[in-house]
Amino acid sequence: MNTPTTSLPDQKRVGMVSLGCPKALVDSERILTRLRADGYAMSPDYAGADVVLVNTCGFLDSAKEESLAAIGEAISENGRVIVTGCMGEEADAIRAAHPQVLAVTGAHQYEQVVEAVHEHAPPSQGPFVDLIPQPDIKLTPRHYSYLKISEGCNHSCSFCIIPQLRGKLASRRIDAVLREAEKLVAAGTRELLVISQDTSAYGVDTRHEAKPWKGREVRAHMTDLARELGQLRTEGGSAPWVRLHYVYPYPHVDKVIPLMAEGLLTPYLDIPFQHAAPSVLKAMKRPANEAKVLERLKGWREVCPDIAVRSSFVVGFPGETEDDFKYLLDWLEEAQLDRVGAFRFEPVEGAAANDLPNPVPEEVKEERYARLMEVTERISAAKLTAKVGKTLPVIIDEVGEPDEDGDIGATGRSQADAPEIDGAVHLRNVPDSLEAGDIVDVTIEDADAHDLFGVMERN
Repeated sequence: MNTPTTSLPDQKRVGMVSLGCPKALVDSERILTRLRADGYAMSPDYAGADVVLVNTCGFLDSAKEESLAAIGEAISENGRVIVTGCMGEEADAIRAAHPQVLAVTGAHQYEQVVEAVHEHAPPSQGPFVDLIPQPDIKLTPRHYSYLKISEGCNHSCSFCIIPQLRGKLASRRIDAVLREAEKLVAAGTRELLVISQDTSAYGVDTRHEAKPWKGREVRAHMTDLARELGQLRTEGGSAPWVRLHYVYPYPHVDKVIPLMAEGLLTPYLDIPFQHAAPSVLKAMKRPANEAKVLERLKGWREVCPDIAVRSSFVVGFPGETEDDFKYLLDWLEEAQLDRVGAFRFEPVEGAAANDLPNPVPEEVKEERYARLMEVTERISAAKLTAKVGKTLPVIIDEVGEPDEDGDIGATGRSQADAPEIDGAVHLRNVPDSLEAGDIVDVTIEDADAHDLFGVMERN
């Protein structure tokens, strides 16, 4: 008599739509990693998913509109939708627009999201069916990874509601951060992008609590963290790039610049200056120390001439006068920042700035935005043109297919370029052995206002 065999049921599948900043992308990776450990499979499309997660952004009204549109698309294409993320704090607004959603949870509420998935799409396999440990899910290419070191923020900027969405600063343990970084590098990461709401404030909430690491005590402090990350090595023995984002210019930032000069850190700082005019900075409830910042920029460049500084600015903030805006333009001319992003002021529900007097008309915002971009593009073009003829290390993001002549092109980034937000380096005639994640020397042949063009150095 033959014994009947029992086949395992098909895995339930989860789809994910992730919106917003890199911090939200890390949240999405953690949620999906946990769900896979619970026996779920991932679906690359709506049709194959038993339930779809939409990780929303709620920072600006335009971002909320995009989130609501994404929820609507997921409902239309699949019908079974769970909402999480920053806009999840506005559950009533989400349900008013889309009453069909199955559940709504807030930012980094991992347990609640997983519970909602379990409720509405119960796992068909236990978490111990696969006895081989699975790697964490990554939503970025294999060669670069975001390393989130904290949640929340202690600032009370008048235009921002991040503390309301994500709470006060909550730093991760230093040993946990370093363990994750080590694991990512061992798995193939060649570039670590350190992110948080305020990287410079890392560890303030824990009084920079020290933990044992590699036989020594290491503090939860940005400088200690940066120094330790600079000790990491890939399987081949090379140092991964370590890039710092969302760095407020506190005094101790000066101490990480020598680490860049020594090659332990990528010579790159992402600093959210937002404006330069003292009256606007005061209205924004941000420190009005623009003159001192210019002195520090000069000092940083003396210590590390290759440092690239990127920032973002808001134009048309309530009360911003023409003189304030001209002050900002003059400041930018002197600061000579390498990369600049600009945003037109947009009211955010719940932000104190909404009640400020003298709102700037939309047409004036547009005109100032155009003038600022014209200045910053000119500065960028000059800085990139100065790199023509130099040889720079470049990390490869994508290798193309051969053209009709058999030539292969590739796209990568220099150390001055973060993924998704900065420029690129376009390579011609690369070898077919080149792969994404390779770091190669490139001679720069040409430049425009945003990108570089070059050819690989051949041994």
